[in-house]
Amino acid sequence: MRFNPKARLNTRRMGDAGRSGAGRGASGGGGIPIPGGAAGGGIGTLVIIVIVVVISMVARGGSGGGSSYDDSRMSDTGRYEKCDSGEDANNSSDCARVAVENSLTDYWSDALPDQSGTAFEPEKKVETFTDGIGTGCGAATADVGPFYCPSDQTIYLDTTFFDDVLEQQLGGPDGGFVEAYVLAHEYGHHIQNLLGTMGRVKTQQGPKSDAVRLELQADCYAGMWAKAATTTEDDDGNVLIQDLTEDDIQQAIDAATAVGDDRIQEASGGDVDPESWTHGSAKSRVQWFLTGYHDGTLKACDTFAAGAL
Repeated sequence: MRFNPKARLNTRRMGDAGRSGAGRGASGGGGIPIPGGAAGGGIGTLVIIVIVVVISMVARGGSGGGSSYDDSRMSDTGRYEKCDSGEDANNSSDCARVAVENSLTDYWSDALPDQSGTAFEPEKKVETFTDGIGTGCGAATADVGPFYCPSDQTIYLDTTFFDDVLEQQLGGPDGGFVEAYVLAHEYGHHIQNLLGTMGRVKTQQGPKSDAVRLELQADCYAGMWAKAATTTEDDDGNVLIQDLTEDDIQQAIDAATAVGDDRIQEASGGDVDPESWTHGSAKSRVQWFLTGYHDGTLKACDTFAAGAL
């Protein structure tokens, strides 16, 4: 993935809370109530919930009304202050994160109203952190993995996840588009929040549960963005992403494979138990990412339709 060196980056929705006193494995009251436990349970020594959405904390029904966002609990480290251009994004993983957020916002600002008639609002923030953070959905440690909180419409990401967990623990791929896939998946949860889809989640475990349908749909939405990524623009109309290769798409496929519930359970040394799944199998996650990538429509990504799974 190569960014247009002349593109201008918008950092208004990017923040970094730095290091918290809550380290890995920390627990206690007030934590995020994750449906289904650690990756649906049975994960053994891998204390990680991969790419989660806090379904039980939905504060809006997709109506376009705002939930309040209080960032007074955070002090920003200025991590993204020097991310000004696509050239910066080509030379810095932090600035690449900004560029991907900008691309996602530009894509969905057109795709959502055009395909659904629903008004688009960007996420309030992409907030990076180290070790732990307080959110509108409760306290979270790095063990939670990347997640979207509907209550404050924020994507939270401990960037050590990609090296420490996805690669080392789960055997996932290494590459710039891996993080882009994860961010696109979490942005997909924001789109679901705007559409009111989260309110459809009643069952939270099992290969055909509503929770799995929600996650597979977010994978499909990530594929939709990837299909159109090279057409997205900055605020001045400059193309943001100049080049997206077959290798980039393969990185997304490999990442989706690594975070399938069955692969996580295998990596833990435990039995594969489909009835405990909360995100879907590796095969299903790849299938739905590619559905979005090839078809590029919200209709094609309707995982809640009868017979969709």
